This record gives sequence, C-alpha cells and structure tokens, in this order.
Amino acid sequence: MPAAVTTVFQRIGRLIAGFTVAQRTIAIIGVAVLALGTIALTSWLSRPTYTPLFSGMSASDANAVVEQLRASSVPYELADGGTTVLVPEEQVYDQRLVAAAAGLPSADSAGYSLLDDMGVTTSEFQQSVTYKRAIEGELAATISSFEGVTTASVQLAIPEESVFVSETIDPTASVFVETSGTSSLTPKQVEAIVHLTSASVTGMKPENVAVVDQTGRTLSAAGLGPAGGVDQQAGDYEMRVTASVQQMLDTVVGPGNATVTVVADVDHSVNERVEEVYTPAEGAPPLSEQSRSETQNGSSSEAGVLGPDNIAVPSQNGDGTFESSEESRTNAVNKSTQSTSTPAGTILRQSVSVAVDAGAGGDLSTAQLTELVGTAAGIDTERGDELTVKLVSFSRTDAEAAQAALQAAKDAENAERQAVLINTLIIAAAIALPLLLAVVALIVRTRRRASASTEFDELFGERPAALSAIAGPPTAQLDPAPTVPLAFLEPAPDPEPEPEPEPAQISLERRRAEVDAMTRQDPKRTAELLRTLIDERPRV
Repeated sequence: MPAAVTTVFQRIGRLIAGFTVAQRTIAIIGVAVLALGTIALTSWLSRPTYTPLFSGMSASDANAVVEQLRASSVPYELADGGTTVLVPEEQVYDQRLVAAAAGLPSADSAGYSLLDDMGVTTSEFQQSVTYKRAIEGELAATISSFEGVTTASVQLAIPEESVFVSETIDPTASVFVETSGTSSLTPKQVEAIVHLTSASVTGMKPENVAVVDQTGRTLSAAGLGPAGGVDQQAGDYEMRVTASVQQMLDTVVGPGNATVTVVADVDHSVNERVEEVYTPAEGAPPLSEQSRSETQNGSSSEAGVLGPDNIAVPSQNGDGTFESSEESRTNAVNKSTQSTSTPAGTILRQSVSVAVDAGAGGDLSTAQLTELVGTAAGIDTERGDELTVKLVSFSRTDAEAAQAALQAAKDAENAERQAVLINTLIIAAAIALPLLLAVVALIVRTRRRASASTEFDELFGERPAALSAIAGPPTAQLDPAPTVPLAFLEPAPDPEPEPEPEPAQISLERRRAEVDAMTRQDPKRTAELLRTLIDERPRV
C-alpha cells in the first residue's frame, strides 16, 4: 500500500482513537444513517418500472397469467384487486406474445370465434343463440376499450321474426360497465356506447338501449334515450341559459353583482302527427276522360214514365224524342304527406328572473337590462315566456362571511404549512447539529493538540522519553539530551562557551527542577501540556 494512503489511515485511526464516548456514538449513528440512506437510494434506483400487462381480467385469467409468469421466472405485481397484472416495462411485449401463444386471457376470445366451433349438426336455435353471444362478446370487448372502462357486459334481447307486421317487437339491449376507481363516464361516452350498441343490431333504436354502471346509477334509460330523461334535459337547458345570462351580466355589472334564475316548462309527452294535403296540378292534362251521349226517337205515351212515387209523369216531348249526354274526366292532383314526431322534452315556456345590485348597475336602466337578458336567454313572448329584471340592494353579510371564511381557511393552510416546515427544520437541525458539533469539536481538539505540541517543543526542545522511563530507578541509563532553559523563568544568559556533557543523573535532576519551577509559575498551562503528553503516548 502506498505511504500516503497508509499515513491517511493512520491519521484517521488517531482521530477516532481520540473521540470521547459521546462523539463515537454520534459518529456511529451518522455512519449508520448514511449507509441506510445509500442502501435505500440504491434500491429505489435499481427497482424496475412496472407496466400493466393485462387489466380488467377475471380471477381465472389472472391466475393463469400469474402461473405463466412464475414459470418464466418473471417478476410481477398485482393491482386493482388482482384484476391487473404488472410486469417490468422491458418485458411487457415479450410476455404478451407468450400469453397470446398460450391463449391467455381466455375471456378475450368470446366473440365471433364462437362460430368456429359450430358443426353441421348444430340446430337453428343453437345457431341463433351462438350468433347472439358472439355479438354480445364483440360489443363487450369494444366497449371495454373505452377510456375509463375496465369491464363491460352486453345483453341483447332480439325477438323472433314474425310474418305479422303488426306484431313486430323492437329489439332492446342492456349494457353494464365498470369504471376504474371513482371515475364515471361522460355524457359523450354514454352516447357513444348507446349508438354503438344500437347500430350493431338490425332494427334497434338508440332509445331502447339501457346503460348502467357498477354503482347502480342509470346512465341511459330504456325508452328515454341517453340524455337521462326529460327532467335531466330540462335541468341541462336551465343550466345552459343561466350560465349564458350570468356570464353576460358579470361582464356588464361585474362578478357577484347579479343573480339569475331560469325555470323551464317542458312537454313530457311524445306526439306523432300525419298530415295529407291534396292540391290541383296546374296545367297538367287529365289522366282519363270519357264522354257518352244517347238519343231515342218514338211515339209519345199517355202514361209517360214512372216518377219517384210510381206516378206517371208525362213526357216532355210530345213526339217521343229523347236525348242524353254524360262526360267523365279524371284530373291529376298533387298529394303531400307530412309525418311529424315530437319527442318528449320540448320547451313549452320558460321564466327568467334577474336581480341586479342597484349600486353596480351604473348608467344602465331596467329597460336596457331587460333587453340584454331577453336576447341572451332567447325569450319568446308568443310562446308565453316571462322575463323579470329588478334593481335591488344586495346584502353583503353573506359575502363578507364567505370572504372571512376563505381568508381564515387560507391563513390556517399557511399556518399548517409553516408548522410542517418548522417541524422539518427542527428534525433536520436535530440530526445535523450533533454531527456538526462533533466535527467542530474534532477540529478544535486537533488544532489544540497541534498548538500544545508546538509550545512544548518550543519550551523543552526535543520531547523526552516515555514517562515510565523517566520514573524508573536512578541507575537506569538515559541518553543525554540537551536542556533548554525556560524563557519566562530567568533572563537569557550571555552566550558562554559550550559546556562539556553532564552525566545523565545531573541532566535529569536539572530538567525536573525546570519543570517544578514552571509548575509553580503557571500550573494551568503545565497541566495542559502534561495532559497532551499523556494522551499522545503510545498505546500497547
């Protein structure tokens, strides 16, 4: 090992050996926290990213997929109550191909593939039922691919064909959808499901499709269509008109200075009307024309001809001559047939009530506001619509209370955020302060040792041998060491010729005398120097 590295490790070992019990405990805790944090960070960074392999599976399909993954030694995770299987992102496509080769998940094959297993001996009833199941499976698979839909089930009620047209029954369908989490389908998605289902079956009308979700909420009622009923249509209409008028008033008089209420009266009945109109065809030739004439010559008869009451009526011509003519003509006519079907939900009349703050109206008069609101709401006086606009003084009590509540909530949120920040800072300081104090104490102690060692060298010159050797018997042989007089005990003597070396016992006695003199002069500094010498003596 290089000398520089060995020197660094020796210094670190001497620093650690000089730690107190508290410092060693803090150092061990810091090293442990650092090691655990490093392990946790490494584990988190090395953890693979999981991606859904299949979702919305049945329990049997999920079990088969999990067994396939176990056999391939592929790590996996389950989510959404076991209906979703997650695998590492880099293995998603490979495992999907493996699962497809094994025919998994099996529930996805319940479509037109059912028709592949039918034999020549299959009865007509079995064919019709299998065909209906195939359509249901294909529709369920298609609806399950919608965003937010995890599972879908479709049930079709297709009546048998009849030769009697008057007894024809329209087919119906019921669709069950299960959404992910607490999300729900939008009206556009419900309308798409309804039209997709109705267009898949011959003769099915969109209003004959019922859609429900896993919470039991009806998204589209049979007979009412996907709009959710006449009442919901009326509510949607009122909301649209209210929003339109409110937006216009907020721009004119300012937000919060006007309120709008709209009530719509809708027709709940479904009306059908057939009207036929015949008009002459101007300038068109007759379709058919017949002309007939009759002439008769003979003697007159006294009796004449019988009248209505069997009374003889004398002939007009006394000579018995009779003439008659007849003409029949069929003219072309125009025929117009008009069939009108009025669904439920037609607006019969609406009432709009607007209240504007008198202090915010400005220069606008009631007539001007009435004209603006009437145009924005589509008021039709011939239909019987009513519009009322009033300038009133608004009460500010609720607004001030709401503002105070919002401010209080904001202050509470800020206080909570500050409390969390302070707690975090306190925890961080409680962890970092001991480590910082330990480092500072280590640096101070190192500098103090270096300073004490420098001062000792300045006072005593080269360091003496170990204390055990100094405290040994007088007969012990000690190497002669030069003595350095203390500068603060006596003035520096004049330079004299260098004396001859003294015996070891005399040199030791002189050094002891100098130490005793320094101890009496400055006992505190002497104690610090001795403590430094004791701490730095070699340990066996």
